[in-house]
Amino acid sequence: MREAAVLLTPCVVLSLLLSFSLAARQGQDIRCGACRALVDEMEWAISQVDPKKMIQTGSYRINPDGSQSIREVPLARSEGNLLELMEIVCESMADYGERTDSSTNRKSYIRIKSRRGEAMDLSEATLDSRVTGSLKFACETIVEQHEDEVIEYFAHETDYVKDKLCSKRTDLCDHALEIHHDEL
Repeated sequence: MREAAVLLTPCVVLSLLLSFSLAARQGQDIRCGACRALVDEMEWAISQVDPKKMIQTGSYRINPDGSQSIREVPLARSEGNLLELMEIVCESMADYGERTDSSTNRKSYIRIKSRRGEAMDLSEATLDSRVTGSLKFACETIVEQHEDEVIEYFAHETDYVKDKLCSKRTDLCDHALEIHHDEL
């Protein structure tokens, strides 16, 4: 009996370590997927705003020389517009499904509802309300914890925001080398 306990103890410890490792990887996959989906949704929402629309920002106070520190910035990338978008962007996580890479067994998240109503290939996607709920929660957490970074990148950056924000700045996608990069 004692020998069986001695033999089973390492097996139990190993199985617990593997299950914790798998859970951590799945958590990383969903946080990374939420960040990448958040960037896609923000970029799409920004693209829907007329680029000719401008908004005045700055101080309306008069400087000692009689001038004002007012400047015009595009409405789409203004801090006020970005904050409004961040309030609603996570609602669109319900439009995403889960896809598992057969070679790496990593999960990624793809849009399952077209924005324009056209048919989409859903053969690789798994539709599950628990997944979309987890994705929405992860998105809301990212928006809350990284609000300043999100605003900084969308206000000033236009190239490779997904990689810069999700991989380099927040480390949410530290396995990004294994993820398909649609911008490249």
